[in-house]
Amino acid sequence: MLDLVTAMLAFLVLLPLVGSIIFPYFWQDLVFLYSIIRIGYRSQKYLQRKPPFTMLDIFLAKVQKHPEKPFILFEEETYSYRDIDQRSSQVARVFRGHLGLKGGETVAVFLKNTPAYTWVWLGLEKIGCATACVNYNIRLKSLLHAFSSCKAKVVVTTPELKGAIEDVLPALQKEGVRVFYLSNESPTEGVAALLRQIESSSAEPVPLSFRANVTPSFASMYIFTSGTTGATLVLKSKFSVSQYWDDCRRYGVTVIQYVGEIMRYLCNAPKKNNDRDHNVRMAMGNGMRADVWKEFMCRFGPIRICEFYGATEGNIGFVNYPGKVGAVGRTSYLYKKLVRYELIRYDVDKEAPMRDEKGLCIPVALGEPGLLVCKVTAQYSFEGYAGDREKTEKKIIRDVLKKGDSYFNSGDLLMQDREGFIYFQDRVGDTFRWKGENVATTEVEATLAAVDFIQEVNVYGVLVPGHEGRIGMAAIQLKEGLSFDGKKLYIFAKDYLPNYAIPCFIRIQEVLEITGTFKQCKSQLVKEGFNPAIISNPLYFLDISEKCYVPMTQHIYSSILEKKLKL
Repeated sequence: MLDLVTAMLAFLVLLPLVGSIIFPYFWQDLVFLYSIIRIGYRSQKYLQRKPPFTMLDIFLAKVQKHPEKPFILFEEETYSYRDIDQRSSQVARVFRGHLGLKGGETVAVFLKNTPAYTWVWLGLEKIGCATACVNYNIRLKSLLHAFSSCKAKVVVTTPELKGAIEDVLPALQKEGVRVFYLSNESPTEGVAALLRQIESSSAEPVPLSFRANVTPSFASMYIFTSGTTGATLVLKSKFSVSQYWDDCRRYGVTVIQYVGEIMRYLCNAPKKNNDRDHNVRMAMGNGMRADVWKEFMCRFGPIRICEFYGATEGNIGFVNYPGKVGAVGRTSYLYKKLVRYELIRYDVDKEAPMRDEKGLCIPVALGEPGLLVCKVTAQYSFEGYAGDREKTEKKIIRDVLKKGDSYFNSGDLLMQDREGFIYFQDRVGDTFRWKGENVATTEVEATLAAVDFIQEVNVYGVLVPGHEGRIGMAAIQLKEGLSFDGKKLYIFAKDYLPNYAIPCFIRIQEVLEITGTFKQCKSQLVKEGFNPAIISNPLYFLDISEKCYVPMTQHIYSSILEKKLKL
């Protein structure tokens, strides 16, 4: 009997060790799943209150807890929680009293990265109005679309953006949209300055009755740009590679956020002796390639990288909580039961999911790239896009696993390995098919980025008349002081890429165009193709007989179109 008890005790002692060997991420998966369920439960409880308990209430609780704690650090300015609370109360009174805004109406905020963005947003929350965050880089039709799709009654901006506003002001006035500058004076006829009234208004807390009519169905925010909020926040007007780490040291930053290629830009900056002299312990974001991930940690120290995957309008997300290099997230059996998602086969030529004889979608095998889709349910709903039902409908795929079901189409190709880690492969529009093979542009970019004379590379597929699919092309930015070496690039690509993935054409650009969130622009490059008559940048063609990239000529171009040159 004693031996049995001893054996049982030994089993219980060794159980966690054995479990960690068989299921190495079991406890991490369990903690993550518990966190999701807990957050979901709390969110539901918050929304059931009348009025609902929102982010504004969380902020106000922080104001009560530590009013003097810095909330925003911006250049030489410091704003405490109390400062932002008081200024937002002033905004609330002016917008409700002077402008006559009512709960449920929308104000478009067309501002650059300044503290004003925060107190305008919180001020609107205090009167139950929605904030439309409009990207300050867009102009004309795109700008008007942003304003109209969210049915904005008011636009708040600054004289710094007067050119963009004056271009669309007649159209806004025609629709009855009022425009105001957050300034003391207005340089534009028909646009009033609002700052003096805000500063002269009472900074006392606003009554709860100002937002008493808010319900869970009210829109809080329309997002036309990307951003984040936190506790103490260090804000910059724009991203600067040269000032980044100095700012981190100056403000004692402990957590940084990244998007797109930011980390790559930091790795490409000249090395300094104090690269590891900082307090940053964690970096959160998405879009970091595996090679950049390794280089970043090697150069700047053992910073914990918390890569995640998600979309503002999406109904699913992943988090790489174990920190596996290159993965955008992790899944588990329990997580998939909670969030009903699938990776399905996708035809890149037809730009549609593949279907079986029953008309249903086909799940991919482990290790195979597939289109991420997530079932639309009451808990994981898809609200769609404001003012664009057609675009919303295009993001829904029906009859996925059974007739009548509906899934959100992420537009992303992901891959899951045997351990449950999720890897981003490509955007659907960024994958092209050549010689019967699917080519993931990000994989080719990650490979070519290792060539010593390449600073940045953007890979895409271009149409060739008379040929099926799209052939690979790469826009390249050279490192300062280095020149293009067609022979070296050919040898490197031949060694590290399959033949069908090797770019046939190279375009040299001084700077590669990126979006406001540091993602590479491909659409215009795809449209311009490889015609030397319309492209002023240096172009090169992969000459197999010469085993080298040679300058592209009109003769080569014509020979390709006439099928005299084999691709």
